[in-house]
Amino acid sequence: MSRKLYIETYGCQMNVADSEVVISILKDEGFNVTGSMDDADLILVNTCSVRDNAEQRVWGRLDLFKQQKQKKPGTLIGIIGCMAERLKEQLLEADKMVDIVVGPDAYRDLPRLIGEAYEGHKAVNVLLSREETYADISPLRLDRNGVSSFVSIMRGCNNMCTYCVVPYVRGAERSRDPETIIKEIMDLIDKGFREVTLLGQNVDSYSWDTKGQKTGFAELLEMTGRVNPLLRVRFSTSHPKDMSDDVLEVMARYNNICKHIHLPAQSGSSRILKLMNRKYDREWYMNRIRAIRKILPGCSLSTDMISGFCTETEKDHQDSLSLMEWAEYDFAYMFKYNERPDTKAARKYPDDVPGEVKTKRLNEIIALQNKLSLKSKKKDIGKVYEVLVEGFSKKSTNDLSGRTSQNKVVVFPAGKHQPGDYVKIRITDCTSATLIGKPA
Repeated sequence: MSRKLYIETYGCQMNVADSEVVISILKDEGFNVTGSMDDADLILVNTCSVRDNAEQRVWGRLDLFKQQKQKKPGTLIGIIGCMAERLKEQLLEADKMVDIVVGPDAYRDLPRLIGEAYEGHKAVNVLLSREETYADISPLRLDRNGVSSFVSIMRGCNNMCTYCVVPYVRGAERSRDPETIIKEIMDLIDKGFREVTLLGQNVDSYSWDTKGQKTGFAELLEMTGRVNPLLRVRFSTSHPKDMSDDVLEVMARYNNICKHIHLPAQSGSSRILKLMNRKYDREWYMNRIRAIRKILPGCSLSTDMISGFCTETEKDHQDSLSLMEWAEYDFAYMFKYNERPDTKAARKYPDDVPGEVKTKRLNEIIALQNKLSLKSKKKDIGKVYEVLVEGFSKKSTNDLSGRTSQNKVVVFPAGKHQPGDYVKIRITDCTSATLIGKPA
């Protein structure tokens, strides 16, 4: 008999990819996905622990799931992913009514755990693995547009940045066999997808060794670029200490490898970067951007910035602002420092920047980035870009929305174009977030 699975996903693109693996595993056990919690026999929440507010949202959702369980006795509630790994004991407290707790490396065990939960037991598996990559599981795609999809090329992280909880909840770094990655990409093409994003906590450290033949990220990227010239290829996330010229040169050789790099700086201060254990300084980072500008002229850049990390001074903050102005980022993800339990920063460094100072500095970072984003978009007015159509604009079904190779969103009149089409668009106007144009 078919059972209904309702799943919510929080956090990064890796979690989206993981949810697709989970759905594939459970489909083989007779579960079909439903968009309605009221219909569900099993409610799963794929969670994130990178920031406190992501965890708080899940705690808030648990109250709603409890009510659903009271309305429909027999419904199982499961917490999976990073928060399950970090907070298993708290999640299993009786008043939370959580039946299943599963870490990111234990999804294959879900069928057994669900069986245990149906028998009335609390079911837990949060063992981390040094081998698990789910390479043999074909993810069941959740992508609503049927145009773009994520492909996980590796799991875990070895970088041990002092502020980051990821190595503790996702385990050590391990890469997938490149043959399984290419097979998954070819399957996506057969299903009509036109764009893939290769995912890893640090894609630049991808490494696979078969019979003494090593495949690094540059080689994998080239293999992916060769699969089909009509398939766009993106990747995320790069670590500045590992971003090599080899990768940039592969990007320059293939038109279908998108000309956008997300290169998280986190801070513009060498002193703070050392405290963060980022393993590069300001000058190294700037040299990587110089290499990008030289090898890939016209490549867009985005970054992550943290305001108010431990001991950050006004000078450190000004260093971040000056780096942003120098780099002229096209967009950025910007956050206040949020101490995460059990990280080295939480254990060793005082979280000593007052909350109001963090907020003030973050607002200055955001204001500067808005200015830089608008400047970047204004430079595109009058130019013609090839846009991959993803779907309707958020504001009107008369307009379509898609992205350029540089990862900039473009809105333009729909005409007869469809999702998955490549359309040449002349840019006529912009906001700080969006390009506006018409077919050229």
